[in-house]
Amino acid sequence: MSLTATRPDAPPAAVAAAPEVLDLATRARADGTQFILALFVDLTGKPCAKLVPVEAVEELQTEGVGFAGYAVGAMGQEPKDPDLIAIPDPASYMAVPFIRPGLAIVHCDPHVEGRPWPYAPRVILKEQLARAAELNLDLKVGAEVEYFLVERGPDGTLRPADPKDTAERPCYDARGLTRMYEHLTEVSRAINSLGWGNYANDHEDGNGQFEQNFGYADALTTADRVVTLRYLLSVLAEQRGMTATFMGKPFTDRTGSGLHMHLSLWRDGAPVFPDAGDPRGLGLSSLAYSFLAGLIEHACGLQAVLAPTVNAYKRTGATGTRSGATWSPRAASYGGNDRTHLLRVPDGNRVELRGGDGSANPYLAAAAALAAGLDGVRRGLDPGDPGATTSSPLPPTLLHAIEALEADPVVAGALDVAGPGVAAYFAGLKREEFFEWHGQVTSWEVDRYVTAF
Repeated sequence: MSLTATRPDAPPAAVAAAPEVLDLATRARADGTQFILALFVDLTGKPCAKLVPVEAVEELQTEGVGFAGYAVGAMGQEPKDPDLIAIPDPASYMAVPFIRPGLAIVHCDPHVEGRPWPYAPRVILKEQLARAAELNLDLKVGAEVEYFLVERGPDGTLRPADPKDTAERPCYDARGLTRMYEHLTEVSRAINSLGWGNYANDHEDGNGQFEQNFGYADALTTADRVVTLRYLLSVLAEQRGMTATFMGKPFTDRTGSGLHMHLSLWRDGAPVFPDAGDPRGLGLSSLAYSFLAGLIEHACGLQAVLAPTVNAYKRTGATGTRSGATWSPRAASYGGNDRTHLLRVPDGNRVELRGGDGSANPYLAAAAALAAGLDGVRRGLDPGDPGATTSSPLPPTLLHAIEALEADPVVAGALDVAGPGVAAYFAGLKREEFFEWHGQVTSWEVDRYVTAF
């Protein structure tokens, strides 16, 4: 929720230049790395990896490492299909000795029979970025990763890991921050050792909820960092006997966790969103307004990617919390520095997309948002005036969002950008998830109906 999240006021030079990419073997040996996690995620965002000893790094670099694709999870494969081969991207390599001495991570692009696998989220984003490059446009993304630190009570229910975190309005509470000082500072040091530029760590609006901000970068780098940060947070929290959860709404009466994305387009190294002469007063160019209009037009289908679980719609559909605000959009509207909108424009440098929650796959979220925005640019769409009351309500459930995705060729096309069938497969998985949940008899139903008739 940081007001200055992603450092929007930073000049172009503040965007860190990519380090010179050495070959994987050279970098690993220079760092004293002993083992490398060759990592990728499936369509649901599940992190999958093999642990490769440095003695096999040349083989990893030249041949990749194999996985039984069906066993991985949601990757569009059946048991009979050929192996997924994870090909490492040396530019994504990072040493993480704060997790384990001698450990490093490298993000990978899954291939099948020598070709990039179209169901792989990182492959999808790279292909969508290539489409933007055809327009001489680059997407920069900043991400706000919100999460809860929890534990299970004796009865199995979730509760904040800090038993003293009980205030009705805990947001920014200095005491709550201090009680979690060891965890938060360990994460901050880890982020900074990786060169991400951690600039703020805060207690969010829910009891047990936190956010740790880092600088924006190109879309692929930021997506890699979100995946990495979730892994780091999970492991470091476990080491302290806690669980870090990115579930959108773990508590009925408390604020949910978002994955807010700050989006900006660049051309030839310069931002194309700002325009000091904007007659609407938000400091945006006509291209930025068209991009924003594309996001609004495709918002309902986009929600299936930004909020891809049953639980996510208990966040966006919430009507109140203990703190008095949900901080979750309910309609496809935009405005200035106003967090009640799906699209917040805090300044002319960026647009904040607030529909995503902690369950969003960052690669798919960035790819789908980029496709929606570029559709607006190609068609020269206009979003109307800020805060328009004609805004469309967002889908109330995952099922509604999936139906909107299937009816939206632009958002579905974003998932199919590297090959056909991905959108239909994703929709099928999520429809099955919805009806599996819908088929469960819950305590709410028992309490409400068992003696009602």
